[in-house]
Amino acid sequence: MTPLPNSRTEPDGSAVIRVLTYNIRSMRDDTDALARVVSACAPDLVLIQEAPLFFRWRKKLARLAAATDLVILTGGGTAAGPAILCNLRATVERAEDVLLPLTPGRHRRGFATAVVRIAGARLGVLSCHLSLEGKERHEQGGMLLDRLTGMGVEHAVAGGDINERPDGRTFGRLAAALQDCRTAAPWGAEHTFPATGPDRRIDAIFATKGVEALGCGVPLGLPGLTETDLRAATDHLPVLAALRVPAT
Repeated sequence: MTPLPNSRTEPDGSAVIRVLTYNIRSMRDDTDALARVVSACAPDLVLIQEAPLFFRWRKKLARLAAATDLVILTGGGTAAGPAILCNLRATVERAEDVLLPLTPGRHRRGFATAVVRIAGARLGVLSCHLSLEGKERHEQGGMLLDRLTGMGVEHAVAGGDINERPDGRTFGRLAAALQDCRTAAPWGAEHTFPATGPDRRIDAIFATKGVEALGCGVPLGLPGLTETDLRAATDHLPVLAALRVPAT
């Protein structure tokens, strides 16, 4: 497998970054394996779904950040599950947690969002976990696109647990407005769920048109990354992308 580009700053100020999206199932599985998986991916940004929500949730998320040499940017319980971690390469301009309308009898959903600067690039970032119910999921897909538009940035990346395959209506809505990075630059493996025997792709990273996808998929074969850890860490497999973000 062709190596995924490492993070770097280009001479023109553009930034090559690594973005990881990962449903961590409230850290109810092997947290040591989870930390090893995240560390092996060497991400600049981690878009988390199902961050811990209840008793001492901030402490649990902070423990994961510390174990992977990252910091909490935003999200977690205040966004109903989505969160964003980052390394010190990212300078945070602003962050906002967004709670989506609650449908009675269903889980609360939200977005963790931020605007960051990395090298000479300015980037909007959004982590999401969309509904299991089709109509609500499609509405949330529209809210995601509206939120990216309203962030006032030229370049943005959104990632998360879409709860839908690429041939679904909501996935298609997102892919029509944004780049599906896996389709644009396939790398690694495709299927993300379930971790113990993946047979579908329901987790994805999307980027606005001006961002160049250099590779995107489920990471396999990275130094320090084992299939045992991938299966033990949580019930989803992570998606890792290398992106080139133009200087702004």
